[in-house]
Amino acid sequence: MPGERGGKGWLRSICCYCGTGCGILAQARDGVVTKVKGDPDHPVNRGRLCAKGALLPAIFESEDRLLRPAIRESKGGALAPASWDEAIDRVAGAIRSAVEQHGPHSVMLYGSGQFHTEDYYLFGKLAKGYIGTNNQDTNSRLCMASTVAAYNLAFGSDSPPASFADIEQANTFLILGANIEACHPILFDRIKARKRRGGDDVRVIVVDPRRTRTAEIADLYLPVKPGTDVALLQSLLFEVRLAGGLDEAFIAEHTNSWDEVAASLAGWSAERAADLTGLAAQEIVDAARIIASNGPVLTLWTMGASQSTSGVDKNLALINLSLATGNIGRPGAGPFSLTGQPNAMGGREAGGLAPTLPGHRLVADAQDRADVEAAWGVAPGSIASLPGVTASEMVEALERGELKVVWVAATNPVASLPNSERVRAAFAKAELVVVQDAYHPTETGELADVLLPAAQWSERTGTMTNSERRICLLEAVGEAPGEALPDWQIISRVAAALGYAEAFSYGDVEEIFAEYREFTRGQDLDITGVSYELLRASSSGVQWPLPEGGRELPRLFEGAAFATPDGRARFHVPTYREPDDALTEGYPLSLVTGRVKDQWHTMTRTGSVPKLNKSEVEPVVEIHPADARPLGIRNGRPLRVSSRRGSFQARARVDRTVRPGTVWAPFHWGALHHVGGPVNAVTNEAFDPRSKQPELKFAAVRVEPL
Repeated sequence: MPGERGGKGWLRSICCYCGTGCGILAQARDGVVTKVKGDPDHPVNRGRLCAKGALLPAIFESEDRLLRPAIRESKGGALAPASWDEAIDRVAGAIRSAVEQHGPHSVMLYGSGQFHTEDYYLFGKLAKGYIGTNNQDTNSRLCMASTVAAYNLAFGSDSPPASFADIEQANTFLILGANIEACHPILFDRIKARKRRGGDDVRVIVVDPRRTRTAEIADLYLPVKPGTDVALLQSLLFEVRLAGGLDEAFIAEHTNSWDEVAASLAGWSAERAADLTGLAAQEIVDAARIIASNGPVLTLWTMGASQSTSGVDKNLALINLSLATGNIGRPGAGPFSLTGQPNAMGGREAGGLAPTLPGHRLVADAQDRADVEAAWGVAPGSIASLPGVTASEMVEALERGELKVVWVAATNPVASLPNSERVRAAFAKAELVVVQDAYHPTETGELADVLLPAAQWSERTGTMTNSERRICLLEAVGEAPGEALPDWQIISRVAAALGYAEAFSYGDVEEIFAEYREFTRGQDLDITGVSYELLRASSSGVQWPLPEGGRELPRLFEGAAFATPDGRARFHVPTYREPDDALTEGYPLSLVTGRVKDQWHTMTRTGSVPKLNKSEVEPVVEIHPADARPLGIRNGRPLRVSSRRGSFQARARVDRTVRPGTVWAPFHWGALHHVGGPVNAVTNEAFDPRSKQPELKFAAVRVEPL
């Protein structure tokens, strides 16, 4: 059997949680996955799995699977079972009516990093090429958009330059706004192993307002004040220059605009940054000296840098630090953003974001539009020239009545977007809400006018790309229950009902991959040398680019040939600004949200796994004793957290994990899982003007005991 490994019945797959992309061997009985184990031949995890991955068979025991389509006959009416034909006709009819009466931009398609790349590609083909709207976005907007913008600005392409193999070759790790122990456990194990082997030669710097378990392995822990990362990074570069850590030759030969950044460093001494960041000046100097002298340096970050109204500036400041010290395109070095979802990268590649088209093309580029229109066989001008509505802009567009039909697939925006009560009210204004999911109920599914049951992990075949650009094939190990279908088949059925059957007639998912692959030809992510046959034969997948007749590039920009017109990387001056939500006497504390190790996103999948629920049975609010004591807040007692937008309730965890003036809460528990309300009831919907990524990592709040 193709892809078979480890004995009879074992098939290769990839874990469906974080962007690490751990290899899995799975076995099914009677169409249901009953056993999983880590793939010992996969280079990412070498047989190891975290608890979420090891307990994947338990997700098939959930009673919340969506097994057949359902329709509301009228707004506010009850959902009633329906046939697939009835449900598809309802969706297609609403889209057709909205386009005829209000134009194509009255329709929006919102996808997910749980999609396979083939699903992403078809969603975009239908939206941008045939419906005629660029209102297609993905929940990666909430986690990766600032990084995408920064990579494009600095390198000329959305190209993460490093690989996980650089972990074993790095001497210094700069980890900023990333709790890798909880969010990417297998990578954390690799960092710990590197530190053990390297001894005193390997140094770890962790920047985070919360002392996480990631920070426990740090040689230097910097409890930065939330929202001040640009100030810290500018100061680090200032002090690195003083310490003689610049790679002058690399800057001169392979970059542009260094002089502007050098001029912007004036006044960013450690002493000035200390006042803004809440750190000691000597801590900043010590970190800079490690970076200057203990290379190669691997810089790792996640949402702590990106979920901000200045997220692009924070990403650019991190990239500047790597460029200025020559820590790019070399073993053990690079600016490396870790993705939060298993196929966030695949969505970026296939054109899943509102401004993009397949193969890292842009809707704003006339030639890109023309190339895609020709390949899809649609008339010139079919693809709109303006970027569509993003996830962050979707709520206001619904409130204004501009969006009439919203089709949500494999995600739960009512729980995951900031200011959740506003999101709920906005979705209720749509003429038709379509929710395509493997589970029901969800917070978003409760508002659906049409429910479409989708196959989930291991029940359909397709490809995903992890954080290090590694493309792997996920085999269909089990069978979808009830009437659930793979996402690509649902999209194709809607397209056919809209009159586009010929353009969406595929015998299998491999045909979709072959069509998408041609869009990468000659692009920075060229994968014309990749096929399902190659992926089935490989125990490790392949890293892009892999052009036809070419070889893999585990590390990009070796030789420093960047994707800019002149081949040079571009420095950009980052702007320091305060977070959007101002601290005041009425809202004196900074709320930072994050993940716990054994839950995932809005708990649609993990919330039904008993063993995972034992580690954290409910959300907590971590608060420093110095803040708790004057308020009369006691450990384990309930409290209320309120912002300018709303409030939620949870139990207090009083300890010194978070810095004074800051509180922390996990975002997983939505309205369906927690009677105290969702954490996102208080978070801020303001977003970065360039990336449109919301500022989920800072909300001004007050806390009071109940």
